[in-house]
Amino acid sequence: MSEDRGNRKERVGVVVSDVQDKTIVVRVERRTSHPLYRKVVKVSKNFAAHDEKNEAKVGDTVRIVETRPLSKNKNWRLLEIISRAVQD
Repeated sequence: MSEDRGNRKERVGVVVSDVQDKTIVVRVERRTSHPLYRKVVKVSKNFAAHDEKNEAKVGDTVRIVETRPLSKNKNWRLLEIISRAVQD
């Protein structure tokens, strides 16, 4: 589907919230160099993503893809669940 619609951004992150209906919050971490001190630091950002079937749970590693605006904060949708969280 994505090949006929141009190059869409994809991100891999961990689900940190699944409380809302059909919405998950995904934390995406990236490593970047500090501009002055050159130390490698982790920078994280949260994305609200559309989960049509409510299948992702907290702790799951997921891949999200950019899409049209679905609401005020949702411009991403769930593409696939890469790995499930470990259940106790």
